[in-house]
Amino acid sequence: MNKQRCLEKLALKGKETMVLLVIILCLVLTDVTYCQSKAPSPSPKLRTTPLPKSNLNLKEIPFRIVHETFRETNGRENWELRMINADGSNPINLTNTPDVDEMYPHVSPDGTKISFVVDERTKDGKKIRNVYYMNIDGSGRVKVADNARQQCWNSDSKTIVYLKGEFERYTTKDYATSGLFYYDLKTGRHRQHPNKKLHHLYNICCSPDGKWFVATVHGGMGFRHANLAFKADGNKIYDLNRFEVKGCRPDFSPEGKRITWGRTDWDLCTAEIDFTGPKPQVRKVRYLIKCDKEYEIYHTDFSPDGKYIAFSYGPKAGEGVGTKAPGWNICIADLNGKWVQITSDGLHNKEPDWVPITR
Repeated sequence: MNKQRCLEKLALKGKETMVLLVIILCLVLTDVTYCQSKAPSPSPKLRTTPLPKSNLNLKEIPFRIVHETFRETNGRENWELRMINADGSNPINLTNTPDVDEMYPHVSPDGTKISFVVDERTKDGKKIRNVYYMNIDGSGRVKVADNARQQCWNSDSKTIVYLKGEFERYTTKDYATSGLFYYDLKTGRHRQHPNKKLHHLYNICCSPDGKWFVATVHGGMGFRHANLAFKADGNKIYDLNRFEVKGCRPDFSPEGKRITWGRTDWDLCTAEIDFTGPKPQVRKVRYLIKCDKEYEIYHTDFSPDGKYIAFSYGPKAGEGVGTKAPGWNICIADLNGKWVQITSDGLHNKEPDWVPITR
């Protein structure tokens, strides 16, 4: 009798073990499938070189683009901000300042102003990077903050968000930042983000509803290199790398439900992003643009209607703010991966930002 019971127990344990193994196997396979769906392989159909401009109906795009460029002004080479039409026509130098360098333009959501950084000299001759803003036509320049960088606009067009420089000593390193601050254009007041531990961030971007930021971190807050999401009024930080949003420089679409970013020096991606749950969720990661390994693509930015992205493209060079990139030009792509080059002089054309139609 005891022997029979022992055999029955062993048989039961055997069945339980088999069921457990099947469950584990299913979970493993599900996880593998999930990971594969998050990180699709680049399509072999993606073009690695730009198409002729005639492949996109650029003249029908109603938005202009502002970008940085290193070119001669009044006999001296320096960084300037230039505005162009979507087809690259009608270039206008908005700054015309041979004695200082203007870079990293970001246009306000209402299309009336541009924020940017300026590399200039202090009274004792030391170089410093500061944040400014001006009207869309280049007039009315106002300083926002000294030793500041990597700014963006809040959704209301009344606030500029910027990162404070980590060191007093000048550096072109994007991630040399410590602290995130808000500047009210009307009152001139500054206030710090609730999370005072934010540091080594760069390329901050505010969601259209003003509730979230995405940014890249490099060697800070326990991260080696990652794209992050965090609330405008909270302390929690969410790692987007777990969704295969790897790389740098994320940017929101105009409705705030998609992002675009550079996965590597040679790939640009898009994905859906959802903030309705307790934590951010990213789905449908896909490659959009790819280039040859002798070249690079950076600084992707959604158009105000969400139908196009603008980006920088050129031979291997310095993609950071204040680093030269000879041969780089501005490109535009639709969301099917068809892309064209809209500038051709190769004068370090970088950091494109779309200009919404002024309301």
